[in-house]
Formats: sequence, structure tokens, C-alpha cells
Amino acid sequence: MYATRWAQVWMAFGLLWFLMAIALAPTNKVYQQGLIAFLWLPVIIFAWSARHRLLEVWRAQRLIYLALLALAAWALITLLWSEVPEPGREAKRLLYILAFLLFFPILANRQPERVIRIMQWGGLGLALVALVSIVDFYGIEGRNWVARLEGLGKLSHPILGTYVIGLAAVWMLHWVPRHIGLQVLWALALAVLGVFVVMSQSRGAALALLLSVLAMPLYCTDQRTRVIAAMTVVLAMLTFWLLEPLVMARGASYRPEILMSSLHMIAERPWGGLGLAGDYRVATPGHSFDHAHNLFSHVAIQLGLPGLLLWCTVWFAVLREAWRARDTLLGRGVLGMWVFSFLAMQFDAASLTGTPRAEWFISWLPIGLAGVLVWARAKPGACDKVPCSS
Repeated sequence: MYATRWAQVWMAFGLLWFLMAIALAPTNKVYQQGLIAFLWLPVIIFAWSARHRLLEVWRAQRLIYLALLALAAWALITLLWSEVPEPGREAKRLLYILAFLLFFPILANRQPERVIRIMQWGGLGLALVALVSIVDFYGIEGRNWVARLEGLGKLSHPILGTYVIGLAAVWMLHWVPRHIGLQVLWALALAVLGVFVVMSQSRGAALALLLSVLAMPLYCTDQRTRVIAAMTVVLAMLTFWLLEPLVMARGASYRPEILMSSLHMIAERPWGGLGLAGDYRVATPGHSFDHAHNLFSHVAIQLGLPGLLLWCTVWFAVLREAWRARDTLLGRGVLGMWVFSFLAMQFDAASLTGTPRAEWFISWLPIGLAGVLVWARAKPGACDKVPCSS
């Protein structure tokens, strides 16, 4: 049943909804309701008929899913001492995450190119969102060009919203169409996404994007990739020279102080942490912050060192799977997204088990896509798409 045309259209729309409605949905409630209708519900309906596909993924990537199940079990145990008003609600969110991860192999159905194609259209949609945001912010609203750009909808956060746009730039850079006319459209879309990242003045996102592009020659060994990396360095140096006062004005944004305070909090409760979804504030001299601004320290604060170990197992197992599939189009894309996400996690993201939001793009989306690598390795395909080619 999951392989029928209507089912595939339903799930394809669900992925596009996840990627684009975060900016276009009128309210967060509408966005969440859309995910229930277009993403969670198909998984519930089709999981049994797609059980053979899910078993293939389980056998090929057992380490990832065993660590995920252990992480979920540990998170549930920590609810025993977590001071949250609705423990059942937090447990339900873990089921949402599981359904999200199962969604990708069901959607792919042994055809990784299908997922790539949908992601490509989603990237174009986010590029259009970025363009509308730029025109609205600086043109219609008449903001000064030195003001930090804010996106539409839930992308209005100048840091987290930029992580979504930056990640879209990464997968668009890896998954370029063959047709020359579409390649021109792709180049324009990438330019708009890059401008959005720069004008948001999110140094973490800009650095993550820069280093992600510079890392590409490690797994895309063609000449064009090296040229792209060199051009990116030149553009980055020019951008820094033009915007140096804005880049340096905010200093380190208390990140070293936040890190030291977070480490102190971890040392106070190293094994059990505060518990799943435990509320906390990070105190620094003269300031107080509502999270650790680092996903790994955030996990350790809430779930303790056992939770951090399990999360690291999941995250680096995804890297292993992507590296094994680096000779495939999907594998290279997931590698690029992993690098960007890993770097972005160090600067601001601090939500792992919350409702779907911008942080899901740099945490659960790469893990979900890794579940499709099973069939990408079986169908490597030719490396004949820019920038990766042989």
C-alpha cells in the first residue's frame, strides 16, 4: 500500500511540508497539525505494509537504531526525576521522533533518488522564502542594511532560521540537476541562500557553511569541487573585509562563559542530569541564558553523561554510514549536511526532543536521511552532477 502512487504523493507532500511550511504556515499550530496529517499519519498507516523495507534498514544500520532506542529508553527513565508538568507529553514527543525517522525509508522505498528530488524542490522553495524575506525586510519594511535579517514564520529567529537556510544551501550545493537551464536556476537559488546567511549576521551559521564547503574536497575529489572551495574562501575573505565591524561588534557573545557554566552544571549532576525536558538557566557573570547554546552540553545537562554517550553514538554512527556511501550522490549530500549540522550544534542549538522546529533540520533530518543510505550504496550511480563528478 505504501508504494502506490497516491501514498507516495501524500508522503512527498509531507516532506515538502516539513521543509517549507516552517516558514509559510500562518502559525506554529498549523505547522504542527500539518505534520500530523502529512507525515505522522502516513507512517502509522504504512509502517506495517513497509515492514520489509524497515527491516532492511534495521539490519544494515543496527548500531544507529539500537542507540536510538537506548537513548529513548534512557530519556523515559529520566522522567522519573524530571520536574516537568506533563511527563506523558514528553514521552509522546519521543514517538513523534521515531515516526519521523521511519518516514524516510518508507518514502524512499529503495529509490534514494526520490528523496533527493523532493529535497531539491524543497531547497528551491526555501530559496524563494529567503528572497521574499530579503525583499520584505530591507525593501518593504525599509530596514537599514546593517540590521540583522529575519526570515518568515518560524525562521524569524536570526540564528536558528539561518541554520535552516544554510543547511538548504549545503544540500542544494551537493544535489545539482543535470539540465543546464535548471543549473542556472540552482546557481541563483544558491546565491540567494548565501546572501540570506550573510545578512542574518549569524556567525555560527556562516562559519558552519564555510567549513562545510571547504570540507567537500575530502569526499568530492573532482577539480570543480576544489574550484568551488577556493572561490568560497575568496568570497568569505571579501565578505569579512566588508562587514568586519558587524562581525566583530558582538565579540564572543558570552559563548566561552556559557560553556564553562554548562560544564559546571553537568559536573553537579553527571549521571542522571535534570531529566528529559528539564528546565534550566545558564548563569554567567551579569547574565542568564535559557539554554546551553550547544546541543551536546544541552543533552548532558538534561540526560546526563549516559544520554550524551548514546547521542554521540547515534550521531557519529550516521557519519560512518555517510562516509561509507561517499561515492553516491545521497551519501555526499548527507556528509555535507552532517558537517554543517555538527558545526552548527556547537554555537546555538539546544533542543533535541522538543516539537518539530528549526533545530530538527540539524539534528533529526540528517539521521532520517541516513536511513535511505542503505539503498544508495546498492545503487551508487554515476558522479556526473555538479559539483561532484569524476
